[in-house]
Amino acid sequence: MRRIAGVDVARGLAVLGMMTAHVGPDDPGSRVVPGGFAQLADGRPSALFVVLAGIGLALLSGGASPVAGTRLVQARLRVLVRAVLLFMLGELLVMLGTPVAVILPTYAVLFAVGCLALRWSVRTLLVVAAAVAVAGPVVRTLLEAGQEAWQPRPTLLAEIAVGHFYPAVVWLAYLLAGLAVGRCDLRSPRVRLVAAATGAGLVVLGHVGAWVARDALGWPVSVATTEPHSSTTFEVLGNTGVALLVLVACLVVAEAAPHVVSPVAAVGELALSAYTVHVVVIALLGDGVVYAPAVASWLAFLVTTTVLCWSWRAALGRGPFERVLHGVSTRAADVRPDPLPDPPARTGAGVPVGSPSGQERP
Repeated sequence: MRRIAGVDVARGLAVLGMMTAHVGPDDPGSRVVPGGFAQLADGRPSALFVVLAGIGLALLSGGASPVAGTRLVQARLRVLVRAVLLFMLGELLVMLGTPVAVILPTYAVLFAVGCLALRWSVRTLLVVAAAVAVAGPVVRTLLEAGQEAWQPRPTLLAEIAVGHFYPAVVWLAYLLAGLAVGRCDLRSPRVRLVAAATGAGLVVLGHVGAWVARDALGWPVSVATTEPHSSTTFEVLGNTGVALLVLVACLVVAEAAPHVVSPVAAVGELALSAYTVHVVVIALLGDGVVYAPAVASWLAFLVTTTVLCWSWRAALGRGPFERVLHGVSTRAADVRPDPLPDPPARTGAGVPVGSPSGQERP
């Protein structure tokens, strides 16, 4: 699969944005830099991360020309193996006990579900994504109520399906939207223009729509809000719009000034390693770096991550976790069609087919 630099830049911004949400300056009364950075970064980078996961699935399975046959089987096997490895890694990070809401378990489940949609058309993907965005929050509410009634302590499956931060029944919309985008030619100016216009429209529809529904129509705040991790239809629309705008901007800038964005692209190429290491570092430093964040520690996370990823990519290529993920999934998916058996010899009334007269040639 040929890498698209703009996608790597967007993924790098998503990782750095999630770090900002975890350890960035968090002043609830401030919406300006740097005090409001954690507020601005809350929810949106993780949604962008999942949209980009959908794009990654598309690129892994042929991009604008989806694979079929044996190659489709290989693509699905690679996705499933990666999903298993990501889930295991995610649960290990959860066991560290940090205040970070680790996205990898849900990400892995969405990855596995996404492999079922690898042959869907763009139209089907968009329709199902829209349906999930509308119905997902309702399904989540119903499942949450039923789960609380039958089993007050949530199970792992319930936490992934309807959990507070990354409920899979809602966040599947992001993955399917990304998969639809990845099925288009991201190098096409027309595709980028349509994506940017769609993104702007979704941002307006999400945020203005929530305001109208809440203040003009009297809908409850729990439904008509775009607050981070509220997982309402309006938040999904707004976050998807932001993701599309960021993606298009990154695609354009990465082509116009590749050297300028190269460090951020390196973070995107080593996204799994960067994300994993930052959670481990938080565990080593203690909860204070999250609950009492400072500008200095936040900048240290961002700068150190960017410099290390840039240096690693220049010297060694793939990141350590990416190398394992690629190697294991590629070997597991190294399947070939079984050779066809030799066709049976054709005979007719005891006369060899090779000789019209029935006699062997000298």
